[in-house]
Amino acid sequence: MTFRSLTLTTVTAAFLALSAAAQAADAETVKLGFAKCAHCLPMALTPDLAKGVTIDAINFNSGNDVLTALVSKSIDVAQVTYLHYITALDKGFDVVAVSGQVNGGSEIVVAKGIDLKAGDWDGLKKLIAERKAKGEPLRVAASRGNAQDIHMRGAFQKHGINVNKDVQFVNIPNPSDHAAALQRGEVDVICTVEPFASQIRQTGVGSHFDLPYDQAAGNLTNLIVTRSDVIKDHPKAVEATVGSVVALVDKLKADQTVWVDVINKYTGMDKAVATEALKNATPDYAMHKDSTLAIATMMRDLKYISNDVTAAAEKNLNYTFLEAVTRKPKSELGF
Repeated sequence: MTFRSLTLTTVTAAFLALSAAAQAADAETVKLGFAKCAHCLPMALTPDLAKGVTIDAINFNSGNDVLTALVSKSIDVAQVTYLHYITALDKGFDVVAVSGQVNGGSEIVVAKGIDLKAGDWDGLKKLIAERKAKGEPLRVAASRGNAQDIHMRGAFQKHGINVNKDVQFVNIPNPSDHAAALQRGEVDVICTVEPFASQIRQTGVGSHFDLPYDQAAGNLTNLIVTRSDVIKDHPKAVEATVGSVVALVDKLKADQTVWVDVINKYTGMDKAVATEALKNATPDYAMHKDSTLAIATMMRDLKYISNDVTAAAEKNLNYTFLEAVTRKPKSELGF
């Protein structure tokens, strides 16, 4: 290589580097919040997958915290759940769904010493009746407001169990505290989220009872939402953010190694636990309209919300950005 060609190559490389840096500097910054669970934590990878936007990914303890940050305008985009979306609409908050992310992740586990076989709902009902007759109601826990809570309530209702009357419901806001609550004997049954469910099973603190997907919500869990003002003022940034989520879903489908690594990084859990957790997780960027409306109806039936928000739930599913990124019609994206 001659001195002249080397010089030109060096100058070209420097120009491209400066151009890339200039584009990055010009890109809008989006603050994106996500929760601490196995199917939420991959959102930490979106900054590296982003094109045309700079993503500042912020980790919160729970989906409730993420939703609070969104409606208070501390962040611009949030990874929450379908339940949070419906709850927010019931409260009159400005939320617009723009993409799915990962579904699944819920599991009902029973404490060590509770003699129940997996899937034995008749046995569970018998135990609940016995405890109720003794004046010692079965203590059932979840993180109120999370997807696992509504999954559990819907499954219990389908099997003729009233969570508000037949058992003692215990709210444990932070899912990372679920294992300790079981171990200390504070609760008998928990509907928890991965990777904490796998941690509970693998450490022997509790055992598997059921996956609570036999109800209107199915296994729908995560949803990417924003506000109408963010869409109005920064449409290209929202589209680019959705693009990073679509790229993330494709990446998770192709290689779970990065998923295991990010769970290990944020929770400190053994990679074997993280790997086990991913057996109950399904990457999916579609937004499932009919199931969303069924969730809204079920939540009202359970008196989880006060109003009929089915019309708002359908209206605020915005497929525009998914259609632009995937080049698919919304009929192929869950509409």
